[in-house]
Amino acid sequence: MSNQSYTPDTAAADALEALHDRTLDVLAGFDTMVEKAEPEFLPLARRFQELHRRQSSEIAALLSVAGRHPGDDGTFMSTVNRAVVSLRAMFDKIDEDVLQQIQSGEQHVIDAFDEAIAQPQPPEVATKLSELRQELVRLLEEARAATS
Repeated sequence: MSNQSYTPDTAAADALEALHDRTLDVLAGFDTMVEKAEPEFLPLARRFQELHRRQSSEIAALLSVAGRHPGDDGTFMSTVNRAVVSLRAMFDKIDEDVLQQIQSGEQHVIDAFDEAIAQPQPPEVATKLSELRQELVRLLEEARAATS
């Protein structure tokens, strides 16, 4: 994609911003999860963490090109996600049993991708968003297969 700015309609830019926030929110949970994960679950937690860190940067770049200034902290859900993982770690292991919660959290990100893709975006933005969404779906499928 070129570095030229484009002017998306407000709904398209808002959808990109919401996607970026949700990605940061989920990343916050994985940052804590990596700190507290059981050794056998750590590689998978790191893969999700790395995917969301990279994708949040790529979505931030799309936002910048769209004339928006992406934040670094996500929403209040970032704090909630950190707290939930920390509390769970106090009472239970952070292992493959958390996959159900991961899938639920990731569904919110997938929904945000779908919303952003549904908006009128330049073709290269829509293509990039579709690619990022598919990466996440593939990792979720690999996680399900690895833990079943």
